[in-house]
Amino acid sequence: MNLYGIEIDSKNVPELDPAFIPILKFNRAFLKDAAKPVSIAVERAGGQIATTHTFIHGTPEMAAADRYYIDRLVKTELWMKGGYKVYVNDKDIYDYLRGVYCEGGARAFDWEFMADVFEKPFEVVLTGDIPETLDKPVPMGGHLEGCRIGFDAGGSDRKVSAVIDGETVFSEEVVWLPKVNPDPTYHYEGIVSALKSAAAHMPRVDAVGVSSAGIYINNRTMKASLFLKVPKDLYEEKVKDIYIRAITDTFGDVPYAVANDGDVSALAGTMSLNDNNVLGIAMGTSEAVGYVDENGQITGWLNELAFVPVDASPDAMQDEWSGDIGCGVKYFCQDGVNKLAPRAGIELDESLSPAEKLKVTQKLMEADDPRAAKVYESIGCYLGHTLAYYYEKYGFRYVLLLGRVMSGKGGDLLLEKCQQVLNDEYPEAAAGFKLTLPDEKFRRVGQSMAAASLPELKR
Repeated sequence: MNLYGIEIDSKNVPELDPAFIPILKFNRAFLKDAAKPVSIAVERAGGQIATTHTFIHGTPEMAAADRYYIDRLVKTELWMKGGYKVYVNDKDIYDYLRGVYCEGGARAFDWEFMADVFEKPFEVVLTGDIPETLDKPVPMGGHLEGCRIGFDAGGSDRKVSAVIDGETVFSEEVVWLPKVNPDPTYHYEGIVSALKSAAAHMPRVDAVGVSSAGIYINNRTMKASLFLKVPKDLYEEKVKDIYIRAITDTFGDVPYAVANDGDVSALAGTMSLNDNNVLGIAMGTSEAVGYVDENGQITGWLNELAFVPVDASPDAMQDEWSGDIGCGVKYFCQDGVNKLAPRAGIELDESLSPAEKLKVTQKLMEADDPRAAKVYESIGCYLGHTLAYYYEKYGFRYVLLLGRVMSGKGGDLLLEKCQQVLNDEYPEAAAGFKLTLPDEKFRRVGQSMAAASLPELKR
């Protein structure tokens, strides 16, 4: 395969997507002959910095390859760690980034999204003094003492647990419809109702932890699909502090913490494994990811790997929301299965929802249909190449694979193919981390109990 004059060799190619070019394979081939030093730093909340020292070719004939490499690198850093300011020390690269991260530019979606999340204008800065990496992980999770409430806000149901000294004494699951409701009062009342329901089963409330889909900074709801229909003015006024208000209005000045549900899943993984450094990937409606670091801390990174590039092919599938191509959201969720099924000869009724289409392929897989097997083997091939890339970025010790795509025989075949690709092409990664699935202990820990462990009690 050749892309922008770079020859890329890959032994394992997805049968149903032979044009797939693993981003890590492109990066490694690109860097073989790149000799001009370039540094990129991305700044996020609290002055935290993610810095990459790398190389480009720096010649006119390789300008397109240089731009593509840097474009994918910056995109990865932004969605993995978050940021509103990009520092660069190369004038040509600076000019390129300024031209795409702007209104009407190729990365206008990312430009606007990050500005909204961090509530600051997005900037690209040319400087010879690139700041070095600075992380400030938040000690969060693993606290089980006292009387705690754990609340897990999902798109179709909400779960709450009352936990006393690590033992769940009450749990409840209630159907709700947050994504279609434009009135934030509906959401607020649902949250408060769940909190009161759990509190009724304990002598007191010492702390409250919340797990919720979306991006949370300082416990504030910066972006979340649960509030999709809430108008922007009401979002600013009623949603950004909705969990803080619900907790303090109900219980007063108790410790609380709000975290992304992917991070809380990874935390539940650390609690079931009795070890840290876990990347959790839930393959369902989207690709939801969370990470708990070597010290058992939630990093404060975005970990929105659904929007991190994984496929360098110019013909890669486009994500309707961001407008970009080749990002994880089209490979590691039900959309990935539904994309590949027709290529395997599986007819899908277009009147079905994405979840219903997935069930068609799953049912065929349970019957050992070879067409369905090709779908799961192809996704396993995607995943093997991509986990090697994620490993290079995170250095995790475990990958916990969750979600409906991983269920049943299809998930088993996917996992087997993924491990084969890792062993065959990325032995250093295969030796560095372990693939794991949820076990009974993980299910006992549960999302809402892990959420309950988020806040530390006041001393």
